[in-house]
Amino acid sequence: MRPVTTYPAPPLATARRLEWAFLPPGIRRYVERRCGSPVVAAHSQGAGFTPGFASVLACEDGSRHFVKAASTKAQRPFADAYREEARRLASLPEGVPAPRLSWLLDDDWVVLGIEHVEATNPARPWSPGDLAATLDMLERVAAAPGSSVASMELTPIEDELADWPTHWQALRSRQTSLPGWDRYRDEAASLAAGWTAGCRGESLVHLDVRADNVLLDGTGTAWLCDWNWPVLGAAWIDSVMTLLGPLGDGLDVADVLATRPLLRAVRPDHLDAFLALLSGYFLRMGGESVPPSSPWIRAHQWWQGEVCWLWLAQRRGWA
Repeated sequence: MRPVTTYPAPPLATARRLEWAFLPPGIRRYVERRCGSPVVAAHSQGAGFTPGFASVLACEDGSRHFVKAASTKAQRPFADAYREEARRLASLPEGVPAPRLSWLLDDDWVVLGIEHVEATNPARPWSPGDLAATLDMLERVAAAPGSSVASMELTPIEDELADWPTHWQALRSRQTSLPGWDRYRDEAASLAAGWTAGCRGESLVHLDVRADNVLLDGTGTAWLCDWNWPVLGAAWIDSVMTLLGPLGDGLDVADVLATRPLLRAVRPDHLDAFLALLSGYFLRMGGESVPPSSPWIRAHQWWQGEVCWLWLAQRRGWA
């Protein structure tokens, strides 16, 4: 598949985040105590789509720390998300390649101290090497022992995304320039309605894998960040969602689907149903009003929806 369009959101500059200097003095003092040294520099992480504080803090003693923070009063949804992330990080099975939670403050502010990994996000457009490293990492996530995953008490994906097929109801009257849209959108909605058959499972699924949630260190090893929404589901789901960015950027993923152990055995109808589900969600959300705190979220979602639709249309012979 050729590139959809140039990815519309500026990489590493999609989030409008709080800066270190604007955190309450008491919170800054608390963070410095937990870090064990005064903060001399703060490097805000511009990737992502939420306005919560997220910075790498460089301390006087030479140490570095990744810290997230959100006010429970002014930013309650994001504070709740950070609290949930802390809970999930604390329960991740050993061997899952993710920066670990070091400490947590849960008061008027929710503040997370997270292990700092010296690494960068995959560059856009995606390269084959970065994609391979990311898929290697996701195979390690999916291989997490079942007993350890069960102890996380995760929601099954069929419950977490139970209302996603209904997004197609809002899309049936929406006009787009997507190829085959008018003729095949009802068929896509029918596919989406049957998505659970292939997506159920007992594997750990991150459910939000994209370039800004992946870190690549100096050895070429990938790490997975932002564990806000993990669920139980089929082992292949994260790998498929990871392919959306590279596919939209113009990479040929046919060999990936044919050779990767988590992908080669996926039934075509199960993959199509999942792509139909994702298409409905991303295209619906991408058409909503733009929140002031996240100016690029809708452009990102619409682009993802285009990728899903075009991939599905290609697979089904609609275009």
